[in-house]
Amino acid sequence: MVDEHITPVIFRKYGKRESNAVIALFPAECWSSDGYTCSCYVHVGQHGEADPFRVINTTKPAKPEEYADLKAELEAEPYGYRFRVYARYQRRWTQERREQMRKAS
Repeated sequence: MVDEHITPVIFRKYGKRESNAVIALFPAECWSSDGYTCSCYVHVGQHGEADPFRVINTTKPAKPEEYADLKAELEAEPYGYRFRVYARYQRRWTQERREQMRKAS
């Protein structure tokens, strides 16, 4: 199944303490009922919830060669994502998540 729309993604890398794990943040995809947290994905644990501001403040940007395998995994079946990779958080995503929750209520 191929994702029909382009999904914004931010790849970040944790430090040595967290085994240099790379996380894919989906800042425009709402996870919680208040619209604050977003969806994320890591190799171990897979899809989950993330506070995008906390993740950004406690990680560093992942380089393309560091996130290449995670990106390839998410673009392949069964996920089929199509990405636009961003280096910085866009303020509009917070509003988009809140709007998603309003429509879902």
